[in-house]
Amino acid sequence: MIAFEGPVVVTGTDTGVGKTVTTAAIAAHLMARGTTVEVIKVAQTGDDDDAATVHRLSGAPARCLVRYPDPLAPFTAARRAEAPLLKLREVADAALECTADVVLLEGAGGLLVQIGEGGWTVRDLAVELGCPAVVVARAGLGTLNHTTLTLEALARRGVEAAVVIGAWPHHPGLAEFENIKDLPGDRLGWIPDGAGDLAPEVFRLTATEWLDLDRG
Repeated sequence: MIAFEGPVVVTGTDTGVGKTVTTAAIAAHLMARGTTVEVIKVAQTGDDDDAATVHRLSGAPARCLVRYPDPLAPFTAARRAEAPLLKLREVADAALECTADVVLLEGAGGLLVQIGEGGWTVRDLAVELGCPAVVVARAGLGTLNHTTLTLEALARRGVEAAVVIGAWPHHPGLAEFENIKDLPGDRLGWIPDGAGDLAPEVFRLTATEWLDLDRG
C-alpha cells in the first residue's frame, strides 16, 4: 500500500494517458475525507493549463512551476525557448515547503521524460523526495508492456508505486477487459473516459467511487 501523506508523484506510461484528470480525482477523493491537498504541475509545455484543470475539477490549490511554449518534453522545450532549465532541488524544495497533508506532483509525459537541468526525470524527483508514485496507464493494447516497464523502472530505484487506469472507455472491448485482469502492479482503480468534462460538483462527488486510496 502506498501512503498518501506528504509528497506523491503522479506520472504516466506515456503522454496523454490521463494524468491531469487522475491527479484531480485523487485530490478530490482525499479532500472529501478531510485531507488537505496541494497540487504542483512540475512543468507545462504547449497551450494546456493542467494546474487550472486540476483546480477547476477538484477545488484543490494548484500551480505550475514553469511553462514553455512548444508542446515538447520540458527539457527540449526549455532549450528551444532558451529558457533556464528547472533544477531538481528547486522542485523538491517547492514540494517540501507546502503545508498540506498531501502534495501531488504531476509530471510531464512518461516517467523517464527529461524535465530539467542535467536531464533529470520524474523518477529522480521521487527518489529525491523519498516518496511513492502513482502510475497512470492506458486501458487498451500495449498497456501491459508499458506499465510493466514503468513499474520496473521505479522499482529499480526503490520507488513504491500503484497504478490507475486513466481513461476507462464507455464501451470496453476484449483487450480492455483482459487487460484489467492482467495489468501488473497494485491498482487503485480507474477513471471513466470523459470524466474531465463533468461539472466540478459532479466530478468531486463521484471521484470517491472511482478510486480506493486505502489500498495499493
